[in-house]
Amino acid sequence: MTTPAVRDATAADFERILALNAMFVAETSAMDGEKLSRLHALAFHHRVAVIDGEVAGFLLAMRDGAAYDNDNFAWFSARYRSFAYVDRIVVDAAAAGTGIGRRLYDDLFDRTHRLDIGVVACEYNLEPPNPASKAFHDRFGFAEVGRQRVAGGSKLVSLQIRDITEYTPS
Repeated sequence: MTTPAVRDATAADFERILALNAMFVAETSAMDGEKLSRLHALAFHHRVAVIDGEVAGFLLAMRDGAAYDNDNFAWFSARYRSFAYVDRIVVDAAAAGTGIGRRLYDDLFDRTHRLDIGVVACEYNLEPPNPASKAFHDRFGFAEVGRQRVAGGSKLVSLQIRDITEYTPS
């Protein structure tokens, strides 16, 4: 397997992005073509990892100040002046352990560091539990800064940040 290349997502990638998201809809949230187009338009950072010509993962992030109607984004907006919010990062289950997630996060960390954005924010489910996402984010130095119930109270999320001010670009 070749090293994943990371590049900007384009509309030509949307079908594959939707398929990847559908694989992990319980851990992320449902997304159709209209929602993806809307999120892509709002995104500060929407990148894909490509292996052998196939999109194997993606990361979609919003910048502070975006007109994004999302409970978790709103939580961070109320507390942080400058941040990048990871709406979702998804890696094809068949490509797990190949370093795609690391490549996508390093790419985001490099960009936020260059732009002097001090914090990368995200969340993952505690109820229903998502231990794989917890372990994944722990490896990148994310730390819990809060919790909240979302989706009509059906989910409890751990609100996480990674301080980028001391980050050393790759």
